[in-house]
Amino acid sequence: MTRDYLKKATLTAKSDATEVHQTVKTILADIEAGGDAKAREYAEKFDRYTGNIVMTQEEIDAAIAQVPEKLKADIRFAHENVKRFAELQKGTTTNVEMEITPGFFAGQKVIPVDAAGCYVPGGRYSHIASAIMTVTTAKVAGCKHITACSPPRPDVGVAPAIVYAAHICGADKILAMGGVQGVAAMTFGLFGLPKANILVGPGNQFVAEAKRILFGRVGIDMIAGPTDSLILADKTADAHIVATDLVSQAEHGYNSPVWLVTDDRALAEKVMDLVPDLIADLPDLNRENAFAAWRDYAEVILCADRDDMAACSDAYAPEHLTVQAEDLDWWLERLTCYGSLFLGEETTVSYGDKATGTNHVLPTSGAASYTGGLSVHKYMKIVTWQRTSREASKAVAEATARISRLEGMEGHARAADVRLAKYFPDETFDLTADG
Repeated sequence: MTRDYLKKATLTAKSDATEVHQTVKTILADIEAGGDAKAREYAEKFDRYTGNIVMTQEEIDAAIAQVPEKLKADIRFAHENVKRFAELQKGTTTNVEMEITPGFFAGQKVIPVDAAGCYVPGGRYSHIASAIMTVTTAKVAGCKHITACSPPRPDVGVAPAIVYAAHICGADKILAMGGVQGVAAMTFGLFGLPKANILVGPGNQFVAEAKRILFGRVGIDMIAGPTDSLILADKTADAHIVATDLVSQAEHGYNSPVWLVTDDRALAEKVMDLVPDLIADLPDLNRENAFAAWRDYAEVILCADRDDMAACSDAYAPEHLTVQAEDLDWWLERLTCYGSLFLGEETTVSYGDKATGTNHVLPTSGAASYTGGLSVHKYMKIVTWQRTSREASKAVAEATARISRLEGMEGHARAADVRLAKYFPDETFDLTADG
């Protein structure tokens, strides 16, 4: 049985790609040349904001005072979960050393980057959870300075809940600036900030393009496209829950793909019947996004069996992958390409997006085939070192000299030769390439 597309996407995440490269390149060049003043100019143009850029403690305190206590408790709950999971991840990477050959030691050392720049979207939606996910992981990693940057609203500034989240999670500075100008400010070290060593966090296509252009002079978490989600469901799945979960992810944006992969035609048809009414019941902006995403980007795929379903999922390499099927352990063992996996009806992508502790900054557009999402490890450099005694270096020096000469790299060979001559003046060595 070949796969049957009961619903086929008419567009892909790349269909709406606009020519933003030159615009972003120009803005970055302008800000690098013009510094703080030029960044402020762009903030006024795009954010329509003329207030203070680096928030003072008084401004932070005033914003925090506006956040309801119940929401503060929810943010603290999510922060604690993310923090504990990040600490668990950090514990998996440690300083180690071993004796490569007798007397010759090599090792690795884990060093956090000095300065992290965390971009927190704040335009259409106030991404409180993004502040938690990015700032907390940087703090646990041990970054010495963390800047949280979020688009301000005219005459308001950064959303108070974002300010609270960034503050309690450990941001050293909170920047009221969004878009390319915010990314540039963190990268170039404007407004008295240290230059960021790494930029993390989701953003729109302009933010993503700015990170792509700057990658190399600064590290980035990933180049992100529109968020995407796939659900694997069999005959045991609840069609209403499956449909609700698809719609919940489609509301991210008009170009956010959602996919249902199943081996049960009746389930697929029931889900497709339910989705339009669930979308219609959303608030206006959410409804508009979800409707367009479902109409243009969503797919419903009927497979022969669970092996074919798993293969189909791995080919898509979704950002978010949900399994609502029997034998969850089988799926956990079999599936290999996803940003984050949600096993069983009892959990959902929304949990991971907001509060469970795993990170929601994840690879999109098939990138999960080769990378994972944001974690404490992204802020940490794994470097290597070595040391040895003179006696222990003898065999290594001989091998290095001969390999280097075979490669035609005489300078490398002589770096070994000179040590053999100094440390073992009474010995003779055959260091020719054909020795």
